[in-house]
Amino acid sequence: MTKINFYHSLIFFNLCITLAGIEYLKEGSFLIISLFLILTIGISHGSLDHIKGKKLIKHLGYKSISVFYLTYIFVGITTIIIWLIFPKFLLFLFLIIAAFHFGKEDSEFIDKKKNFELVYFLKGSLIIIAPLFFHKGETLKIFETLNFNISNSFIIANEILIIFILLSLVSSIFLSLKKNIEVKSLLLMDCLSVLILNYFLNPIIAFTIYFCFLHSIRHSMSLINEINKNLKKGLPIFIKKALPLTILTIIGYILSILVLNNYNELDETIYQVIFIGLASLTFPHILLEYLIEKNEQ
Repeated sequence: MTKINFYHSLIFFNLCITLAGIEYLKEGSFLIISLFLILTIGISHGSLDHIKGKKLIKHLGYKSISVFYLTYIFVGITTIIIWLIFPKFLLFLFLIIAAFHFGKEDSEFIDKKKNFELVYFLKGSLIIIAPLFFHKGETLKIFETLNFNISNSFIIANEILIIFILLSLVSSIFLSLKKNIEVKSLLLMDCLSVLILNYFLNPIIAFTIYFCFLHSIRHSMSLINEINKNLKKGLPIFIKKALPLTILTIIGYILSILVLNNYNELDETIYQVIFIGLASLTFPHILLEYLIEKNEQ
């Protein structure tokens, strides 16, 4: 998988350089396109959670899969409710967990060792910090649509952001220690890709490209590899298994947009649906991964 991920990072790095040079992409947010990509390519990498859930249920000794579905849905709905009541707390927690999630799933194939939580968090924090550093005003406006106003916080001072960017780079170097040149190059390209995207493009486009074409595809490839070591044979099986949950999620997103659009502007509604929707999917997804990891030890 390391060689496959290396070529994936190389392709993604060149894609980022190409997109950074397209002036048209710098002129708008392309929210509808971003939403479409996130709903199709982006969330599909979590669409095998129901299969993982079946394995977890067996490990825990339950007979009915409905226990998993009810718990998964409960965690997702609880996330949304907490956002409605305590938006600042929920979004702050989500950003921390998302940073860890991005750092871990983007590089876990390198080394399966435990106790890398802080390293993964620092590595993944670049996804959160880079848009704040290069496009602070636009990023803060997105946060405000999510009822998360941190414009007066010392955390977003440029000096703090630079420190986190450097720590993210150091974490990538740490993960590459005693590894071959492919791993070292892969981590460097991933870091540069995120910086290039966020320097040249606006925050939502930069995030969408990273989330769909680096994070989601890399995780999907690891899932396909678990299904079949031959990616060509495993891909159609993965698509078939991922399609039902992906379609249900898309329907949920569309219904949410139709409801929320009665109270907000369309752009504000899409921002809320994208990020609160991702939060409601990320929390149960990470909880599932954690429980599976603990039961496999």
